[in-house]
Amino acid sequence: MKAEQLLRWRLILGETDSEHLTPSMTPQQCRQDQLLDYLYGKEYQRDNRNIRGGTLDASSLTIPEWINGIHELFPRETIERLEKDALERYQIQEMVTNPELLKRAQPSLTLLKAILHTKHLMNQEVLALARAMAKRVISELLEKLARPMRHPFLGRVHRLKRSHLKIAKNFDARETIRRNLKHYDRKRGRLVIETPYFHSRIRRQSDKWRLIILVDQSGSMMDSVIYSAVTASIFWGIQALDTHLVVFDTNIVDLTDHCQDPVETLMKVQMGGGTDIAHAMQYGASLVSQPTKTILVVISDFYEGGDPRRLLSVTQDLVESGVQVLGLAALDERANPVYDQRLAQQMANIGAKVGCMTPGELANWVSEVIE
Repeated sequence: MKAEQLLRWRLILGETDSEHLTPSMTPQQCRQDQLLDYLYGKEYQRDNRNIRGGTLDASSLTIPEWINGIHELFPRETIERLEKDALERYQIQEMVTNPELLKRAQPSLTLLKAILHTKHLMNQEVLALARAMAKRVISELLEKLARPMRHPFLGRVHRLKRSHLKIAKNFDARETIRRNLKHYDRKRGRLVIETPYFHSRIRRQSDKWRLIILVDQSGSMMDSVIYSAVTASIFWGIQALDTHLVVFDTNIVDLTDHCQDPVETLMKVQMGGGTDIAHAMQYGASLVSQPTKTILVVISDFYEGGDPRRLLSVTQDLVESGVQVLGLAALDERANPVYDQRLAQQMANIGAKVGCMTPGELANWVSEVIE
């Protein structure tokens, strides 16, 4: 039997019923096996024959962890079948039907991701509680991220423009000395300052930079989507920027109208599907009005489902027009970058900037670009 067939039968039958099926499995395949055993091991419990010797029994996983796991490791069709069996066959309904469970739950990113994965299954009462729970988690993230992200944009000195606001931090010592040299008192050896001069602080109101954030919502990108929604809402409040937020898989959803409310943004996200980065980049290009005053950020694992040549062509056109293109790699749960390094390198070779950044580092980079 071929290794691939052996692995499929191993995942179907589980550990006890497949003592002679012992293929070597990757860490990802072992985790898939554990998630399947969490659900279908209940068949043995129902028949009072719980003799399976799996490495992860049911009590080792919480329902939110199981939900997040299947959405990260299985395709959409499989997820739908697993959710159907969980709800109808094994009565695992707490996350989507039990309001008391949500009332008692501790707000966390794990719980938020599970809510976002299953919100389409919730009734209105549970959905209202889930939305309130999401708001609590997002509020904590906003409080954590807002200060380091806004700091690079607050009170940056404009050295080419004078200000009538006479405060110490705006004082321009060099210009004050230069313009008051004519008042130098030779007898006393002192410079008399008749008119002090002050820098203006930058305020971009009518001449804003446009920031376009494209976020891959396929597969296991949920962490990136959550942080991107929060990041975009903070950028939205920065006067120097005209911020747009777009999520994509093979389809595109422009969430700019909800950008200021990250909870509403996330409630409209539909995780899953394939990946067409080129299509998203083309849509981003359609939002560009002044290329030399535009930053386009694409957050993805760069595993392109379409033709990579089309993606590279769109990227090159944007770079050559003057748009600042930044590709940010997806991070796993340990904050390690997970992405197609070959395609990312090809994008970098034609002028895009590609790397990994925290939201604070992204804010610093954007601030330096628009300086």
